Amino acid sequence: MARIAGVDIPNNKRGEIALTYIYGVGRSTAKEILESNGIDINKKVSDWSDEEQKIIREHIGEHIRVEGELRSEIQMNIKRLMDIGSYRGIRHRIGLPLRGQRTKNNARTRKGKKKTVAGKKKVVK
Repeated sequence: MARIAGVDIPNNKRGEIALTYIYGVGRSTAKEILESNGIDINKKVSDWSDEEQKIIREHIGEHIRVEGELRSEIQMNIKRLMDIGSYRGIRHRIGLPLRGQRTKNNARTRKGKKKTVAGKKKVVK
């Protein structure tokens, strides 16, 4: 297994797909990395030479923010929004969707498990 940016990359996959196992690298970024370094996109990771692995490792290290560094930057951005009290920051703080979605019926991913609230009792005559 090739180890790039602290992640074990699967050997049996094409380079373009295998690089997406790194947090912060998607299909288009992976394609750009391989093309800019002159490596065939369809070449499997097991067929990469040590030199090619080194080139990719260096390219990602110099040009792309990945893994822990990217995660911490995202967390800092969210913290900044919460500190300045913006609409998005407040939605982050109370755990609701922040991109304009409706919350009456759905939004279970952000709101969590349903919390049942007792309804009004019917008056018996």
